[in-house]
Amino acid sequence: MESTVGIVEDNKKIRNLIQRYLDMEDEIACPVGVDSVEEMTEYLDEHPAPDIILMDIELPGMSGIKGIGLIKEEYPDIDIIMLTVYHDSHKIFNALRAGASGYLLKHTSLPEIKESILKLADGGAPMSPQIARKVINHFQENTPKKDSDSNLTPREHDIVNGLVDGLSYKMIADRYDISIDTVRAHIRNIYKKLHVNSKAEVIAKSLKGEI
Repeated sequence: MESTVGIVEDNKKIRNLIQRYLDMEDEIACPVGVDSVEEMTEYLDEHPAPDIILMDIELPGMSGIKGIGLIKEEYPDIDIIMLTVYHDSHKIFNALRAGASGYLLKHTSLPEIKESILKLADGGAPMSPQIARKVINHFQENTPKKDSDSNLTPREHDIVNGLVDGLSYKMIADRYDISIDTVRAHIRNIYKKLHVNSKAEVIAKSLKGEI
């Protein structure tokens, strides 16, 4: 099934490059690219909403982080991936707290952007590895240590780290030299111990330092 993507990026060269690339891919259609949140909301008023929006943070008019809340309030089914040069912990955290489903840096290659879109459409939470690690470090440094009742095993913590790094089940299996069935069994146990029902919830708990 084809995923539709919109882009909010005020650098016209970057915007056009990404839009042309994505529009040439069989699995993706990219019908709209605009340079502000305000223009995107006008587009959404008149056209079918895309499945996913790639959005910068520093934009003319409303910031991308404020734009997440505005768009998600009216169109909760739209997933938003931040695509930005900013990698400081506060902006990352604020974007995720506002409702972003992923966070990529602008040096991410076009094929990696495509893979992130497909991963998100498949239920993942794409994030540049250095971003995921920075967020985890931020919470570990700023969250008081507390006893966890999750009782995750060391291997289950490994699996959680793989999910946070945006790896597929196969990639997690390859990283730790275990079978995909073993990964799935660990995932089921993790869900049960954390009382969650999705990878996104596991990742959110990890990013908040709750695991």
